[in-house]
Amino acid sequence: MIYKKRHYLSILTYCLIGILSCNQKQTKKNDSIDRKAVVTRHNVVNESIDSLSSLTVGNGEFAFTVDVTGLQTFPLLYEKGVALGTQSEWAWDSFKNEKNFRFEETLKSYDFNNEGRDAKYSVQWKEPQRNKEATDWFRENAHRLQLGNIGFELYKKNGQRAEAKDLTHIHQELNLWTGEIHSSFQVEGEPVEVYTAGHQEQDQLAVKVQSPLIKTGRLAIYIRYPYPTAEFLDEGTFWERPELHQTKIEVSDTHFANISHQLQGTRYETSLAFTEGKLNKGKEDHYFVFQPGRNTDLLEFSAAFSQKKMEGKLSLYDETLASSTKAWADFWNRGAAIDFAGSKDPRAKELERRVVLSQYLTKVQCAGHYPPQETGLTFNSWFGKPHTEMHWWHAVHFALWGRVDLMEKSLGYYANTVEKARAIAKRQGYEGARWQKMSDNEGNESPSSVAAFLIWQQPHFIYLAELAYRDKEDPKVIDKYKDLVFETADFMASFPTYDKVKDRYNLGKGVIPAQEVFKAAETFNPTYEVAYWDWALRIAQQWRKRAGMEPNEKWDEVIQKLAALPVQGGVYLATESATDSYTNPKWRTDHPAVLGALGMVPESPKLDKNVMKSTLDTVWKTWSWADTWGWDFPMTAMNAARLGLPEKALDALFMDIQTNTYLRNGHNYQDGRLRIYLPGNGGVLAAVAMMAGGWDGSEGELPGFPKDGSWQVKAEGFKKMP
Repeated sequence: MIYKKRHYLSILTYCLIGILSCNQKQTKKNDSIDRKAVVTRHNVVNESIDSLSSLTVGNGEFAFTVDVTGLQTFPLLYEKGVALGTQSEWAWDSFKNEKNFRFEETLKSYDFNNEGRDAKYSVQWKEPQRNKEATDWFRENAHRLQLGNIGFELYKKNGQRAEAKDLTHIHQELNLWTGEIHSSFQVEGEPVEVYTAGHQEQDQLAVKVQSPLIKTGRLAIYIRYPYPTAEFLDEGTFWERPELHQTKIEVSDTHFANISHQLQGTRYETSLAFTEGKLNKGKEDHYFVFQPGRNTDLLEFSAAFSQKKMEGKLSLYDETLASSTKAWADFWNRGAAIDFAGSKDPRAKELERRVVLSQYLTKVQCAGHYPPQETGLTFNSWFGKPHTEMHWWHAVHFALWGRVDLMEKSLGYYANTVEKARAIAKRQGYEGARWQKMSDNEGNESPSSVAAFLIWQQPHFIYLAELAYRDKEDPKVIDKYKDLVFETADFMASFPTYDKVKDRYNLGKGVIPAQEVFKAAETFNPTYEVAYWDWALRIAQQWRKRAGMEPNEKWDEVIQKLAALPVQGGVYLATESATDSYTNPKWRTDHPAVLGALGMVPESPKLDKNVMKSTLDTVWKTWSWADTWGWDFPMTAMNAARLGLPEKALDALFMDIQTNTYLRNGHNYQDGRLRIYLPGNGGVLAAVAMMAGGWDGSEGELPGFPKDGSWQVKAEGFKKMP
């Protein structure tokens, strides 16, 4: 009888637990984030002309940036702001190598550790002149192209071309949920309404325009082709040297046209589709004008860029918008989301804005098949070439936000360029593959007296591959990436120098750390790189185990004997070679990379968190924060979060420093040279994902946010950071 009572009580207990469990699930469901509300409350609105507030449509592989007219009507007005770029990841060009420069002419031999090594690095020569010119040529070529300017020709009643000052009643809004830009303005009291969207399956933009100016012949659309500058920056407004390239209308009828553009190193096509009208050659070279028919006040216009002539019919606006709307809804509805509504901390709204806009910008600018350049697909920096040490900042957040496929798209770059990475390692006397720091899509290395000696890009592939595996722990991911993981680790194990006296392996000499102020010939054992090296080699060993293989003995030897993280006075030094890391003003500038040893990099067996806490305090007080970069603040936040200092993590994200500025359109502003800097946006997303979703070893929910009630946070879908 007692047993039966207990049995019935047990059944009742299980039922109550089940009911409570169901209620909890229902509460969680009802309490889920209204994603559309979170996203659209940060739609970007412009009501005046501001060269730093241009807006972009695109798909991760192609981007088109517009001014307040919804097209690129005033490129010169915006060229020193967020320039009105048109770029695709495939669009590269090279000038003719008229002097027959050979890449070998950029190489210089070094033997940093007196080992008798003839290690050849591609550097920037100052003399002799031939080597200097070779250096310059290989830095400038290949260069990423600006594909063309597409804007309005607007005319006043007196026949004069309307200028920016003639636009009134400006209102422009980017609908983040659909990717559509709605722009409206007036010219001499006549309204113009423009809708702009980017196709998500091809390199195409489309506009729908309604205005009485169409009927009166006072509105047309121009297409203009710039020439590449082959300079550090290319804002797409270099219209000189018209004799060096050719443009030609290949086809033109009342609804379709095609323009070919031939440069010295490439040719591409622009396909146009439109409601009734005619494309004509303009009065200037490389300038074309679409003049719409006058029987309506409504026109649609599409332009697609491609390497070869497009086959089939080009879609107009409604189909392009449908593509954009579907893809953006899919993007926002999958993966992670976060909502700070109800927070008492006044910074919460701004953090949410940065998070939402950074998701939009990185999806538009950085979700292609190659590591993106630091200025994305807007304007060139470093000749349009990506920097692989920045790939962590461009890509990690995609995986942490539950969109690992967007990260994996760019991992194919490593498989496609591994032969060239092997060649770099071989010519320097190392094993495996040494990943290029600054290159084009083909993995061709660019000469650089800094890039040639950087090593912190090397473990990135292991980190990214590990994120891909952790997403679902799918053995197929091991099969897909293991060979590249192992070749990466082979270089990492062969690179350190064995110190017989101290029976240890040193990183360097011959290293420029992430904090680039140090000289390669003098630097060894930078704290961040040593910690990252240690973690990545241990993960590579785990990959061997997952693949059913025995541990690599050489890797183990390096792991066991790798130099300790350099400590002095209870704080970690930037490098073991810089014992004056915090007293010499020169060493307190650039990236405070020492903090990356716990933040970007998971906690290492080598690391003492008490020492790192003292290091954070020292860096916080002594650093020249005005001489930092946009991703330094998220890196500092991640360090503070792992140390159990969530308030300090938020303070880091909101340091009042110019390079921590986020413009109205969401871009991270650095200075007059780098008006946009996407590693900063990726850094914000990575830091917030970590603070919300946690990291290996973190406890409780939302471990990176204060628990004093000042922050009300709803979060869902985040993946733990390693």
